[in-house]
Amino acid sequence: MRFPQYPALPGRRAARPRTARVGVLAAVVALAAALGGCGGTGDPAGGTTKTTKAEAAADTVEPLATAPKPQLPVTVKSADGTEVTVSSTDRIVPLTGSLSEIVFTLGFGKEVVARDITATFEQAAKLPVVTRAHDVSAESVLSLRPTVVLADTTTGPTEAVGQIRDAGIPLVVVEPAKELADVGRRIDAVAAALGVTSSGDELKARTESRIDAVRETIPAREDGDAPRVAFLYLRGSASVYLLGGRESGASSLLEAAGAVDAGKASGLKKDFTAITAEALAKAAPDAILVMSKGLDSVGGVDGLVKIPGIAETPAGMDRRVVSIDDGVLLNYGPRTDRVLAELVEQLYPEGGSGR
Repeated sequence: MRFPQYPALPGRRAARPRTARVGVLAAVVALAAALGGCGGTGDPAGGTTKTTKAEAAADTVEPLATAPKPQLPVTVKSADGTEVTVSSTDRIVPLTGSLSEIVFTLGFGKEVVARDITATFEQAAKLPVVTRAHDVSAESVLSLRPTVVLADTTTGPTEAVGQIRDAGIPLVVVEPAKELADVGRRIDAVAAALGVTSSGDELKARTESRIDAVRETIPAREDGDAPRVAFLYLRGSASVYLLGGRESGASSLLEAAGAVDAGKASGLKKDFTAITAEALAKAAPDAILVMSKGLDSVGGVDGLVKIPGIAETPAGMDRRVVSIDDGVLLNYGPRTDRVLAELVEQLYPEGGSGR
């Protein structure tokens, strides 16, 4: 079974579905970054365009001040079980946006020779794209003569990944990010593959410190007063309206912001399920989290509340919508502190309780 060919969700890529459940996630993931080229965000208070301080910086990465000094060659174990020896970082091709973010932040921006379509940040904008829709083009990758390629376990198609490896290119596969706890692991894996474990330690410490600092800004609340937030995936042009559940990838981020994932709390165990009035009533969100381009695709907050069931929720009645840039929301990488800061800023305006 084949799904529509759209770019992948930032930080993820749609793999070939092997089961019905995987197929649902693949369809959602494949649709998401098609929204990435649009601009604008929704105002959680009233539906007008608004830019927060965190969002203004969202399209750039901040490399470490210390230049990386690779200790090569290195041999690392790829997530697919293969041992890979990397002898040069002169020409790097990261095959997901989230991996690109880590590579650039480690200080290897000048060595990156291509990008995946989900690498939306400013420093990568002029690089050639080596994906067709959400599929990697092996021919495009090989034509750039990479010395190392970085992928994750959902990178596809499998044939393209195999073709790159069969050509003798060192290809390191990293487990994808699914939650906040994966930030350090991903940084470690990329840094090890590039021979800069000390830079990885520095970046991990910086990232974790910044995330902890944001957590300190979350207003104190009484027990049971945490805002319930529903994560919605929207693509108005395709009439796709989905409610995130336990496996959506947003739960740990919401929980870090002191909120409750309304879809997960209502008993939704899958990644996403079609929005229904019944499901929304059970979730009863106080606020709704969306990707900014998804919100644009339904006509902003005014269009969002016209989706059946939205207007009847506490979030819909109060028009409380949290909108965050598609290119960083679920990356779980060096910019996750910015995402968390923006989430906190919009959930708790002026230090309020979020209710």
